[in-house]
Amino acid sequence: MIRTKYMYLISALIVLLLASACGNQSNNELDTTATPITKPENEATGDQAADTDSDKKILIIIDQTEKPIEGNSFDFVVEQLPEGFALAEMQWVSKENQIINSVQVAIEHGASGGDGFYISGDGQFTGFFYPDAMKGEKGQVVFVFKNEQGKELTWKKEITLK
Repeated sequence: MIRTKYMYLISALIVLLLASACGNQSNNELDTTATPITKPENEATGDQAADTDSDKKILIIIDQTEKPIEGNSFDFVVEQLPEGFALAEMQWVSKENQIINSVQVAIEHGASGGDGFYISGDGQFTGFFYPDAMKGEKGQVVFVFKNEQGKELTWKKEITLK
């Protein structure tokens, strides 16, 4: 009888230990996450404030490796975003330039090949084309996500254009 109780207790502790370890991040992860920032007018209050940070985690990968194409660009992939949010706007902000593209404009650039943010017709490829004059420019890539209620989350990362 006592042995059975210990078996149940040990089993419960193992399950609890495994469940608590599921949310931990590896230290080997790429440095591609940024803390989402909400605009002050959209701050959560009351029951909305009970949302956990994991519900608002955004993971974007930016790839600046050279490609065998003409022109200058970097690619990005939105790996994870909070449930109910969708990409609304992409920005390049530096001392020299400020480029803001909506998703619709990025889709148009994906079809025409124009400078700025682009999204291919099927959404498979996403990135940012820029002229030679912007090479070496240091600035921020900013992605704005919105939900149906108009709440915004923003992801930012400083990079230097190669």
